[in-house]
Amino acid sequence: MSSNKRLVEEVFSKIPSVDTSLVNEMIEKELKNLNKKIIVLDDDPTGVQTVHGISVYTDWSLDSIEKGFQEDNSMFFILTNSRGFTAEETTKAHQEIAANIVEAAKRNNREFTIISRGDSTLRGHYPLETQVLKETVEASSDNRFDGEVILPFFKEGGRFTIDNIHYVQYDEYLVPAGETEFAKDRTFGYTKSHLGEWAEEKSNGEYKAENMTYISLESLRALDIETIEQQLLNVGDFNKVIVNAVDYADVKIFTIALIRAMNKGKNFMFRSAAALTKVIGGVSDKNLLTREEIMSEDTNHGGLVIIGSHVKKTTEQFEELKKLDTVEFIEFNVHLVLEPEKFEKELARVVETTNKLIIQGKNVAVYTRRERLDLGEDKKEEELMLSVKISDAVTSIVKRLEVRPSFIIAKGGITSSDVGTNGLEVKRATVAGQIRPGIPVWTTGSESKFPGISYVIFPGNVGTKTDLREVVEMLSKK
Repeated sequence: MSSNKRLVEEVFSKIPSVDTSLVNEMIEKELKNLNKKIIVLDDDPTGVQTVHGISVYTDWSLDSIEKGFQEDNSMFFILTNSRGFTAEETTKAHQEIAANIVEAAKRNNREFTIISRGDSTLRGHYPLETQVLKETVEASSDNRFDGEVILPFFKEGGRFTIDNIHYVQYDEYLVPAGETEFAKDRTFGYTKSHLGEWAEEKSNGEYKAENMTYISLESLRALDIETIEQQLLNVGDFNKVIVNAVDYADVKIFTIALIRAMNKGKNFMFRSAAALTKVIGGVSDKNLLTREEIMSEDTNHGGLVIIGSHVKKTTEQFEELKKLDTVEFIEFNVHLVLEPEKFEKELARVVETTNKLIIQGKNVAVYTRRERLDLGEDKKEEELMLSVKISDAVTSIVKRLEVRPSFIIAKGGITSSDVGTNGLEVKRATVAGQIRPGIPVWTTGSESKFPGISYVIFPGNVGTKTDLREVVEMLSKK
């Protein structure tokens, strides 16, 4: 680890405290003045990891978006899964989404705000997605965007922004995001941890760090809402607003100033992690889900765990899961993807074994071979194409299930998206809540392959070492 890492305790002890009950009172009042439909575009299904009682639509047809506009809730999510897309695919998707949002807003005579929910460790198609949304909305309506708010804070995952630097917590240390494994991502890598410099790096210098607006923890903690509002009123030319935050209180104080600025005519695009959506959507705190709330009908069948993610945290959690003797493990050799015939046979074997074991009441964990498929440095697009083939195969395991498992857990963002959308054929799900901090549970809609089943979406890079094992234990108690 780097020399720039800092002790959590030391850093947090220097941050002034704030009266949270006063802040809660203020935000509650302020949210009543926000008369906009909030549409969250989720680049993988882990973005609902802070909310409950909220709908998630898995397509962006005009019909689905209109349904979202007609709900009583002020906020709904659209799952784009764009982190698994090529740049070209995500451009096309975001043009369609923006055009349909503008049309639905006109038909329902509602103003709207779009939040592009991205990964809290800064991976994803940025600035491409928000740029495309901005251009498309502006081309097809009178809306103009003054700036873009960047807010990757996500407490449940230990992601904090302090002195404009984004940190990832590892045990008792905070490590600058640019020095973590996430920054070395093959598709979405970066080098900067200072969010202004990161946005400059990502925009290839189009936006300069020194021209950006920085909302400091000092002014947030001093409840200096007038100053923050003034900072926001001064933003123009789609410049970036970097928000520091170490707690939900910081996001709430910022949102109070934001709503005031918006009500004075300012319009922002948002690239944020999951914390902002909870605050601006007015979603209350909710206890973690109990087994009773999740297991609506007890069958004698086993549950299914699908493990696709390859990040270090997933591998550690998987090793812990192996300690359970109540789980049967099936390795899916996805490297056979290079030999289509063998790959098809391997998939058939996995499906058949999974069905057989679930009927016998056994929990099954299907995991993709742990070594990465590496075709070499200059083959990134080919690797992405193969990973899509692999993902389709993993998804088809759920599609080809002949029995209803007692629960389904998918580990990894893109994996869980594909399993939900293609495997379970969900069009609209309701977020039941969280089974562990940052680990959401969907209740599937009536149209899905297994209506009303609890589907646990377990992000690749979230949770403690023992969380996966404990969640499986909790759900499989007979």
